[in-house]
Amino acid sequence: QVQLVESGGGLVQAGDSLRLSCAASGSPFSRYAMGWFRQAPGMEREFVAGISRSGGTTSYSDSVKGRFTISRDNAKNAVYLQMKTLKPEDTAVYYCAADSTVSFPLVKVTAAPYDYWGQGTQVTVSS
Repeated sequence: QVQLVESGGGLVQAGDSLRLSCAASGSPFSRYAMGWFRQAPGMEREFVAGISRSGGTTSYSDSVKGRFTISRDNAKNAVYLQMKTLKPEDTAVYYCAADSTVSFPLVKVTAAPYDYWGQGTQVTVSS
């Protein structure tokens, strides 16, 4: 098993940047592909970005492509989400998740394959 703890959320203004971190503990971190998801009030949880075990493959939702960057540091057992040019519609609780499955695609863009989830961190973007 792996335990995930997100940090870095907060209240920012539109156009600002924010960097989320997710610290992992437990099983070897490199066993897991990692994803960031978000959930706004009254909305379903949606995929934001994902990264493969090695970090060599990434995937982004169309809504964040070009503004957000996912990265990981397997030596530090951490995954990051750098968010730039934030918009009010980015307001949500952001969750990191770990996928232990070994199958293609290397990055899953739906929530179901992810086995472990953090508690979430709130990001609020004011206009």
